Amino acid sequence: MLNPWRLHLLSRLDTLGTVRAVARATHLSPSSVSQQLAVLESETRTQLLERTGRRVRLTSAGLILARRARALLDQMDGVEAELRGFGQEPTGTVRLGSFQSAIHTLAVPAVCRLALAHPHLDVEIVQLEPHESMPALRMGEVDLIITTTDFGELPLGPDLDLLPLATDPVLLVLPPCHPAAQRGAADLAAFADEPWTFDMPHTYMAGLALRLCRQAHFEPRVVGRFSNYMMALQHVEAGLSLALLPALAVDARYRVATRELAAPVTRTITAATRRGTPPRAAVRTVLDALRHQPGPPATAPPPTATPPPQPQSP
Repeated sequence: MLNPWRLHLLSRLDTLGTVRAVARATHLSPSSVSQQLAVLESETRTQLLERTGRRVRLTSAGLILARRARALLDQMDGVEAELRGFGQEPTGTVRLGSFQSAIHTLAVPAVCRLALAHPHLDVEIVQLEPHESMPALRMGEVDLIITTTDFGELPLGPDLDLLPLATDPVLLVLPPCHPAAQRGAADLAAFADEPWTFDMPHTYMAGLALRLCRQAHFEPRVVGRFSNYMMALQHVEAGLSLALLPALAVDARYRVATRELAAPVTRTITAATRRGTPPRAAVRTVLDALRHQPGPPATAPPPTATPPPQPQSP
């Protein structure tokens, strides 16, 4: 009989690529991981690994078993959860990964409603940008994610089930006193000489903003990089830079102006779960709460530009 823990290690090796990485992720020594995988080979009577230099890689049989293992383990988790909650309301912990701007607009409102309707259901929200959340979902570190289907560097594959939640326009964000703050749709080429604030390198929004600037035939002069949209908005509010941000990220507490782009760009926001077995009852409950949001609307409107304060008469 196949051992679920050893199947889990094999699945992790397929995802992480090295025994050392699997050891770090599972808090084991590399030798312990290697020993468990060797036992799995004996149990299956099949060569699952082959050595190439100082590293090992999965054989064709190892790849097949590793990828089937993820579905098997998900099914076992689902059966255990169903038995624990048989005849009862949804219980247990659901781990929800979400990118930053969707946490306060989608995830937190849904979790607040769930806390009232299902007091025995715990939802753990983990901030994960799209390049982090998709691998985390595939490795079983989270149960579902809020992500975007537009992250071309790491596409959503057929191994995931998708539930569209909203569309979100990308906006040009300016200081309220900027001469162009109150005009119509923005042609980015007109802002080629401006200083810019970007997200951190290799993130979805950093790549998108750079691509849009280059499509407008200029290389942006980046003067700030922040992993937090609030800091980016503060930088823009202070008059130090411009930014390209999704509408959900533009918090009304900051005095900034926004303009839609002359060539509109939107991102599609979606929830995703692993395909293979029906999600357990608790996960389905969280999905339903995300899908039936009383707000925001399906398309997030751009925030109203805030004009600069007028001087007071003496």
